[in-house]
Amino acid sequence: MSIRMLHPDQIEEAVRLLVEGGLVVFPTDTVYGVAALAEDAEAVARLYAAKRRPPHMAIPVMVAAPERVTAVARPLPGFWPLAEAFWPGPLTIILPKTEALPPIVTAGGETVALRIPDHPLALALLRAVDRPLAVTSANLSGQPPALTAEEARGQLEGRVDAILDGGRAPGGQPSTIIDLTRTPPQILREGPVTYDMLASSLSF
Repeated sequence: MSIRMLHPDQIEEAVRLLVEGGLVVFPTDTVYGVAALAEDAEAVARLYAAKRRPPHMAIPVMVAAPERVTAVARPLPGFWPLAEAFWPGPLTIILPKTEALPPIVTAGGETVALRIPDHPLALALLRAVDRPLAVTSANLSGQPPALTAEEARGQLEGRVDAILDGGRAPGGQPSTIIDLTRTPPQILREGPVTYDMLASSLSF
């Protein structure tokens, strides 16, 4: 299976492939990611296989807007202030998952990591498909992340359906991760959104 290289004006083709259970690579505000519909267990299984991702590693979910989170997760206190302050942006928020999300996405766990990337092409794709996407970095597990469409193609040729070429991804620091399912909320990884920035929104 050869990869289709898509231009930014071919978002609708990328959406068609995703809806049909395909895997699509696209740029985010950090690296290139590869996506499947989060609610499609078979497509997510293909995503694990394409990356050779260990099955015990959950896959984060991206949405087009904060209100779309309720399709796959249950907002907890503090979620809406954080989403308003830092989305789109480099903050990943962990919430309890709903039954709509297949167990394969969360590696059998009861929580899901959610983010809205601050990248125009990623946002355009998420808005166009208007469904949550399971997204992980567009590289074979354990290999360097892809910052260009060609780098992603070099690792995933024959493993995904299409690459939406949005130029070079900016790279840089991975997102901050905060777990709202713990009391008090716990920062699992500090990135561009610092403890002090989070504390000012959550008052802790």
